[in-house]
Amino acid sequence: MIQAKGIIAAMQTPMYEDGSINEEEMRRQIERQIQAGVDGIFCLGTNGEFYIMDKEEKIRVMEIFVDQAKGRVPVYAGTGCVSTKDTIELSVRAKEIGVDILSVITPYFAALNQDELYTHYAALAEAVDLPIVMYNIPARTGAALSPATVGKLAANYKNIIGVKDSSGNFNNILQYIAETKDTPWFSVLSGNDALILWTLLAGGKGGITAIANILPEIMVSIYKYWQEGNLEAAKAAQESIAPIRDCFKYGNPNSIVKRATNLIGQPVGPCRAPFGMVSEAADKAILETIDTYYSQYKK
Repeated sequence: MIQAKGIIAAMQTPMYEDGSINEEEMRRQIERQIQAGVDGIFCLGTNGEFYIMDKEEKIRVMEIFVDQAKGRVPVYAGTGCVSTKDTIELSVRAKEIGVDILSVITPYFAALNQDELYTHYAALAEAVDLPIVMYNIPARTGAALSPATVGKLAANYKNIIGVKDSSGNFNNILQYIAETKDTPWFSVLSGNDALILWTLLAGGKGGITAIANILPEIMVSIYKYWQEGNLEAAKAAQESIAPIRDCFKYGNPNSIVKRATNLIGQPVGPCRAPFGMVSEAADKAILETIDTYYSQYKK
């Protein structure tokens, strides 16, 4: 069974000004990430704007990712939907396309208890023979996967191989690690870029990172330095992304990351309306941050 580990780029979906998908740029961005040394590429996540794409668009994005990667790195794809039925159907299609690992966000909008969450993931694991990484992002979904539920699913389903935690609560990551210590194939991944090194040091396996869209080499270096045992260099790399993360205060992090990617000369285009309206103050802060980064961190 494949293990989810390392630095996985939570990639954006490049778009034209009218909101249509820019397939040529998508392929170029995939190459950019692979050349930077990422351990996996992830489409249709939060930064990929899965929430504003229809089923056929999602299928096309997965096809492009699989075709362009050509087996060089694992392709992760977000297939989580509100209903269990739709999640299974999209996940089955992902397997047919050749996706390596499913990333499955909790159902959202309506409140869920832990029994409902367990049943949802269990049904998916029984229906689809692909590795599954659960995705916990309660601030966006309103549903939080408890450590006990994660531990139970990890113990009972060997194709549930990990969880991405984007709660921003490091204690939650620590509890996930504790609850899954007896399932060595299971990976706890940080969905918060600021916690990747600390997750590794605590026994996690890596991170799924939005900042890789802006600074892929820096994100890759965190994991490489950690593997080498060079903790001072790993800490320096981890700390170096703080200035760009500070720009998130200007708006939706998805929009800020996409704007910053454009401003560094990577033409991924706008977010799909109504999202992506970034203020002049945000632009100024991002540009100043980029200038500081290039002068201080890329000597």
